[in-house]
This record gives sequence, C-alpha cells and structure tokens, in this order.
Amino acid sequence: MSQRLLKEYKEAAQSKMKEKDIRLTCQENLYKWTAILQGPSGTPFEGGTFHVQLDVQENYPLQAPKARFITRIFHPNIHFKTGEVCLDILKTAWTPAWTLQSVCRAIVALLSNAEADSPLNCDAGNLLRNNDVRGYNSMARMYTKLYASTPARD
Repeated sequence: MSQRLLKEYKEAAQSKMKEKDIRLTCQENLYKWTAILQGPSGTPFEGGTFHVQLDVQENYPLQAPKARFITRIFHPNIHFKTGEVCLDILKTAWTPAWTLQSVCRAIVALLSNAEADSPLNCDAGNLLRNNDVRGYNSMARMYTKLYASTPARD
C-alpha cells in the first residue's frame, strides 16, 4: 500500500502543473491528503476554492478513501454539517483501479451533476426535486461566495 501511495504522491506533484482545477497535497502522513478543488465553470460553484480531506484506509487501494469537504458547501450529495461526500465510487462502485486523483475528478464532476434522489443535504435535494433550480443555484452561489471565495494557497 505504501508503494501505491508513494507513486500517487509523485504523480500528484507532477500533475500540479497540468491540472489547475485539482491539487492534491500530502504533508508527512500518506494516509491524510488534502484536495484543493476549483468549482467547475458554469455551475454555482464557479470561482470557489474547495478543500476536501481524503483519509486513506490501511487496506487502500482495496478500500476506498473517506472524503469530506472541509469548506462548507450547499450540495445535495454533501452532508451539510460533516462534509461527507455521497458518491458511488467511494462506496459500492470502488475498485483498486481508482486513484486519489480520479476520486477528485469524480468529486468535481459531482459538483456539476448533483444527484437529488438520495441526498445527504435534504434542503438542497428538495430544491432540485421540486425543480427549483433557481433557488438551488442561489443558495449554492451564496455558500460559494461566503465560504469558498478565498484563493487557493500552495
């Protein structure tokens, strides 16, 4: 497992130059990572910088990492208080072929494509289920402006 994480650490350092919307950092503990994600263009999260904590399990890559938003966000698939992310690849669809970088890409894609049918944030889910896209976008933009508008630090 540590070989795999070392490889991912090196790849994350190299991809800093290529992928401007996703940055993975790891200090001294290979089991604790921070992802810095830029909100996708054309979404209410555009212009926001979101910090996500990735906790790698001991039997990684056989078991998915745990992901939670540190930055507050209004999204149906992200728990309002804990920041837990509801994403199939972090649960039932996980395979060892996934990497921490691909998990981050999937989380960014989730920001663009919310799934309102099984929400962790019921308020956000209800707005989307009731076709109140304007209300949802307004709340998501407000949260982005309030909590995610500080620029990313290196």
